[in-house]
Amino acid sequence: MDWFIDLLKPGNVSLASTILLYSFVIFTGIFLGKVKILGVSLGVTFVLFVGILLGHFGYGVEANTLHFLREFGLILFIFSIGMQVGPGFFSSFKEGGIKMNMLAMIGIGLNVVIMLAIYFMQGGNQGLTSIVEMIGVMSGAVTNTPGLGAAQQTILQVHSDAYGASQQMSMGYAAAYPLGVVGIILTMIIIRKVFKVDIKKEIDEIENEKTDSTLAPHMVTFRVTNELVAGLNMQKLHTLISCDYVFSRIEKPDGTVIVPTSQTTIEIGDLVLAVCSIQDEEVFKRFIGPVVEKNWPMDKGPVVSRRILVTKTEYNGMKLGSLRLHAAYQLNVTRVNRAGVDLLASPNLRLQMGDRVTVVGKIEDIDRLAARLGNSMKRLNEPNLVTMFIGIFLGIILGSLPIQFPGMSVPMKLGLAGGPLVVAILISAYGHKIHLVTYTNSSANLLLREIGICLFLASVGIGAGKDFAETVFNLKGALWVGYGFAITVIPLIVVGCIARGKYKMNYLSIIGMMSGGYTDPPALAYGNKVANNDAPAVAYSTVYPLTMFMRVIVAQIIVLCFLE
Repeated sequence: MDWFIDLLKPGNVSLASTILLYSFVIFTGIFLGKVKILGVSLGVTFVLFVGILLGHFGYGVEANTLHFLREFGLILFIFSIGMQVGPGFFSSFKEGGIKMNMLAMIGIGLNVVIMLAIYFMQGGNQGLTSIVEMIGVMSGAVTNTPGLGAAQQTILQVHSDAYGASQQMSMGYAAAYPLGVVGIILTMIIIRKVFKVDIKKEIDEIENEKTDSTLAPHMVTFRVTNELVAGLNMQKLHTLISCDYVFSRIEKPDGTVIVPTSQTTIEIGDLVLAVCSIQDEEVFKRFIGPVVEKNWPMDKGPVVSRRILVTKTEYNGMKLGSLRLHAAYQLNVTRVNRAGVDLLASPNLRLQMGDRVTVVGKIEDIDRLAARLGNSMKRLNEPNLVTMFIGIFLGIILGSLPIQFPGMSVPMKLGLAGGPLVVAILISAYGHKIHLVTYTNSSANLLLREIGICLFLASVGIGAGKDFAETVFNLKGALWVGYGFAITVIPLIVVGCIARGKYKMNYLSIIGMMSGGYTDPPALAYGNKVANNDAPAVAYSTVYPLTMFMRVIVAQIIVLCFLE
């Protein structure tokens, strides 16, 4: 059994022992992370604490291997996040998203201000806690692992011999993280009590907003009674009615149902099924005639409605109008579903891989279009590794590009965290315009993301474990916990009071915004449980992209300002 004892004993840095160590740290951390204490779990972050524990007992990894696995894990994690948030990154600044993102930025600013205030109040460079440790504490307090990784990577760029400082940052992060998660949920409860929130009333308000939404395609039937438009074809009507809409079907007085083309005319007594925005319904009442109640059969009769998946790469980025569906197929596209959101089918809408196109027409014409667009779920399940590694390649080049700012002796670099994040956001948002397939199904993205974060956290924990107990389990460690709790709670209370008191935001949106502002899934899970609907998740996804980007960049800027 000597071979087995050798494989498991501390200090063995062979390849087999290294893989064994990482496997044990990761599966044990994931298992323990599922354990809930008072309804709250730490999730995958427990991998960090298992790594610290084994590092404390002498288990380690060869330095270059540890460094490679940590950085490669960080790149996979960051790039996967960028690909996930990219499609909604720029649209998150529209309408209500501007207000939420502004509040999230106030929160980030307050995190930094409070961290720096604590640093200078405890003596600055002469104090017990260094700026490097305070950055780690702040990253743990806001439960933001990518910010920690970006700051560590920047330290090593500025000072190649700063490995010890990087480890100190990890310890500060680990000390502050648990109360960071608890602090977010505690703040949600405080805001609820202070403003005497009635959860049922908040849920009803959200449901009413959904009912009155003007963003989703709205299907309504009109009876043609206006003699001024009788005899006009679809092309002429589009010049008179300027809003975006589609006439899906027309039923003639004799009961015949047709799919209109550009030359189809409408007559008095026709019933037309329009797909438009709800706020435009009044326009059609004035131009066409009154609204009537009618159930249009979707799956029976000569005209049916079907959804077709876009799975052929040649149609990625192609404008919907260029398919000429009226002329070639006698079909109408009424809606395009992208990532669970219905979009109105306008001619200038560019298709993307994974879009679900709702078409209306004869079944044989729909089958021909389905063959043309692909309509293959199997194709979507195939991993798209080309785009992924093109993005990582370009991201590392961008991250290594030195950017000189006035007053800084050392040029700033986006680094191995910021570079791939920026490229992933840009590729996922605009890659279809250059016919680059950016579709990745959610399970594949999640797998890459989880592998990346597990490798990163395991590496950080194993590396920091040796000196963790000596550094943290004393007065200094207790101070870190207190500092982190203040950095967590104070900005959230301020932002929550502004959101509720000044802007009268819905409480369910506020708790989602808090979770997204701290990029914290456990807090989101708590919010979803309170709301029992998707309102917190919508707010979370609205602020998450910009928040994630800013926390990665801000962590690097602080390092460059204080450690140049």
